[in-house]
Amino acid sequence: MFTHTIVFYIELAVFIVIFIPTMIAFITGAPWVPTPIARVKRMLELAKLKKGDRIYDLGCGDGRMVHLAAKLYDADAIGLELSPVLYGMARLRNFILKSKSKVLLRDFRRIHYGNAKVIVCYLLPEILKIMRPKFEAELKPGTLLISYAFSVEGWTPVYIEPKDAQKNYSKIMVYEMPMFMKANGNPEKK
Repeated sequence: MFTHTIVFYIELAVFIVIFIPTMIAFITGAPWVPTPIARVKRMLELAKLKKGDRIYDLGCGDGRMVHLAAKLYDADAIGLELSPVLYGMARLRNFILKSKSKVLLRDFRRIHYGNAKVIVCYLLPEILKIMRPKFEAELKPGTLLISYAFSVEGWTPVYIEPKDAQKNYSKIMVYEMPMFMKANGNPEKK
């Protein structure tokens, strides 16, 4: 009987520590769908990173983007992940590959991005809509936001990489700050 009680509490603790944050990450960010590595590399090319540039990957999943940003461009690459399972996968990747990138178990909605050169994301439109005012308030002129698959409502990209249906690749949108709204609701670059 005592053993069953201990097992129950261990299972409950695992549920609370792993499952609940993973579900919150799924609901408040995006379900984890790994970005194809060819698209990851293309997004990094479009970022035009230089040594030491700060790049954030919002909802970094297994950490492939930040690992390559650090490895290929010597960038200050930071991945933010809320799911303990994916965070663990990303940390394991970093350990195995001896990556210089950082992966943090954090809610990307609560981080300040004033020091970012580039932000990359694969987030649902609803989350991008929520994040838009934060980006507009915090991102410095010249900062790039590169979004895979989904556009930022009300913003006009400076570049769009078309989707490739044959390879099942989604489009890539590149936005450059600042983005300001005109009276008619259309974005205007200043």
